[in-house]
Amino acid sequence: MNSPLDLTRRRFFGDVSTGLMGAGLIQLLGGEYVSAAGDLTVKWSPGSGKPHFPAKAKRVLQIFCPGAASHMDLWEHKPMLEKMDGKPLPGEENMVSFQGKNGPLMRSPWAFQPAGESGKMFSSMLPHMAQHVDDIAFFHGMTSKTNTHGPGCVFVNTGHATEGFPSAGAWTSYALGSLTDNLPTYVALPDVRGEPPNGKANWSNGFLPARHQAIVMAAHQPIRNLERPEGVSAAEERGTRGLLDFFNRRHASMRPEETELQARISAYELAAKMQMSAPEVSNFASEPKHIHQLYGTDSNNELKAAYARNCLLSRRLLERGVRYVNLYCASRASGVDGLLNWDAHKTLKHDYERHCPVFDQPTAALLTDLKQRGMLDDTLILWTTEFGRMPTRQEGTAGRDHNPDGFTLWMMGAGVKGGTSYGATDDFGRRAERNPTSVWEYYSTVLHLLGLDYEKLSWYHNGLDRRLTDVHGKVIRQVLA
Repeated sequence: MNSPLDLTRRRFFGDVSTGLMGAGLIQLLGGEYVSAAGDLTVKWSPGSGKPHFPAKAKRVLQIFCPGAASHMDLWEHKPMLEKMDGKPLPGEENMVSFQGKNGPLMRSPWAFQPAGESGKMFSSMLPHMAQHVDDIAFFHGMTSKTNTHGPGCVFVNTGHATEGFPSAGAWTSYALGSLTDNLPTYVALPDVRGEPPNGKANWSNGFLPARHQAIVMAAHQPIRNLERPEGVSAAEERGTRGLLDFFNRRHASMRPEETELQARISAYELAAKMQMSAPEVSNFASEPKHIHQLYGTDSNNELKAAYARNCLLSRRLLERGVRYVNLYCASRASGVDGLLNWDAHKTLKHDYERHCPVFDQPTAALLTDLKQRGMLDDTLILWTTEFGRMPTRQEGTAGRDHNPDGFTLWMMGAGVKGGTSYGATDDFGRRAERNPTSVWEYYSTVLHLLGLDYEKLSWYHNGLDRRLTDVHGKVIRQVLA
């Protein structure tokens, strides 16, 4: 049996004929792809780093709060809830939602206060985040296709309610490629409490080449096996890598359809480079004391300190060239509603008085830090959750049930018009009433800020040109600076 390294006569002529066909194709398509001077000029190609048009943002930080964080308790003030607390929701007195029958309307347990120069009414439970209100564009009329956590998280991350589709970070990686050659293009940082509902499907590459899936790391989850084994010199390691690279690339060239193989080779190459870069980026010893105090990494609240360290790691990743960072605050549901995430079915006040302090200071510190370093000029910040919550109390409880018909997402940073609110739910927060907005429109706007045309960014899969925005989309220009 011949070695796969042998260059056979048949393979030689096969390669030559393929090359000639490619040259002929370029000649035939010359009017579309070749300039008058004869130079090859492709306007946009995946991973080239060149967008469809001039971009405002070149990197993204997406903060995700799993469990469906309540819009009318955090971001969207509803005075009518205060006025009609304890009374039936007009027109839906016998409403049955995800977990059953709903009781009367329930006001927010916390007061709202005007914040910033815009005077935006903001929950008193988020005093640190209130400092950034004039930089944020709120989408108060969001809607979802599902009221279930797993599909809801996947829907907000991928634009589809079923698994198997690429996340927004994977699409960005595919479209724009890397900003650095020694760190991943796309990183997901799960919470110390665990992964979100539906786990890795939230940062999957879907049907895109496997190299576009996120690399998972976190301050509490160091990357394993980065050190060179004892007894192996640096020269031996370099020689071994070179030989492996030769065999890998030769093997992959004969199987171009196997994208997982290409991704594995790229992963090994990146892992070698990360032997130097990863320990440095996750070593907080170089950060001054005032930065640790700003984030709260020294907090006595262990959950807050762990999340704060992930926030600090996010900043260090972004400033070192990571293109897209998914940062999670909370995890999947547990046997006790609202214990590990924002799913406050029974005891909303108690649950959020646990979650808000974990989220508030570290997140606000991350935004402050990015702003002080001038990184908000080209960094887009997204805050997301899978859906909202009902304005009523769940029957027999002091909590709220799921509400996919109205909730809030927001964005800030590069190209975003701060101090704005687009859309709104009704007087009670029950349904998106003014400028209802879909996840597809939200991501159309995100892609636009990245210099990408949401209708042109696609991948042919199972007979269709698939997009992050499915067959929908519209850029919400009212939130653009």
